[in-house]
Amino acid sequence: MASAPAGPAAAPATAAEPARPPRTHAALWALPPLTALGLAFLYPLSLVVWQSFTPDEGGHSLAPYTAVLAEASFREALTNTVLIAVGATLGALLLGLVLALVIAFVPFPGGKALARFIDIFLAFPSFLVTLALLFLYGTMGVANGLWTDATGAAAGPLNFLHTPWGVLLAEVTYFTPFVMRPLLAAFSQVETGQLEAASSLGARPWAIVRKVILPEALPSLAAGGALVLVLCLNEFGIVLFTGAKDVVTLPMLVYTKAILDGDYTGACVVAVVNIALSVALYALYRTVAARTGLRTGSRSGGEPRRAGA
Repeated sequence: MASAPAGPAAAPATAAEPARPPRTHAALWALPPLTALGLAFLYPLSLVVWQSFTPDEGGHSLAPYTAVLAEASFREALTNTVLIAVGATLGALLLGLVLALVIAFVPFPGGKALARFIDIFLAFPSFLVTLALLFLYGTMGVANGLWTDATGAAAGPLNFLHTPWGVLLAEVTYFTPFVMRPLLAAFSQVETGQLEAASSLGARPWAIVRKVILPEALPSLAAGGALVLVLCLNEFGIVLFTGAKDVVTLPMLVYTKAILDGDYTGACVVAVVNIALSVALYALYRTVAARTGLRTGSRSGGEPRRAGA
């Protein structure tokens, strides 16, 4: 008797999935980094916040905030901090954009070496740039020395490093590479075919930059600008090393109250305000970056770009 036809071939047995570790084990692995984060960051931060609500007479209240926020020195420091940070950010964005465009799209000898030097410059401390500017443009610097030697004058004409303009120049000089680094990475992803097509159609260089290059670089430009803005809000070394005694920012006010005046509660209040301002700006940056990234992704269709030459 003929045997019945064989049924459909059985599906091959799938390999057994590796067993996942229990959630209790995952929680144990997460415990050491969370403990280190708490001891190194959260615990000191909580002490600062707690001290800011502790007046000298004891207890806990909002009296320290009321007293500090009513001081003219605090309002002046807040104004100086915001104005210098915004001015330095705009200057770094403009200068960084121009330099990044030149390095990325204008061939010249040493361009690649200059791009690599930017990575090294990011590791430099801020006071080193300030000292270099003092050596060049300070009252006893090279520029004033050349002027006095040439004219016989008693002093040189440059005496601006101890003013807000000197702080602004130092911060723009130091933070411009923080804008250039993400821009150079974005420019390396621009398709050369787009540039060649726009050029063959008669587009001028500025039109190519405005219509082809900048739309692709806007997320990186926003990221670099937001980073510089937050760093400028918290910059202490540049203001200190320029010797600008009349330029008081929030970090300098924290130093003055804690070290010079011995007012630790007032210093904690100013520090909390500075932290809150930085966190608010960072949250705003994350929101703008997310929306800009969505628009960029919808425009490009998510296709990878070819690396430009």
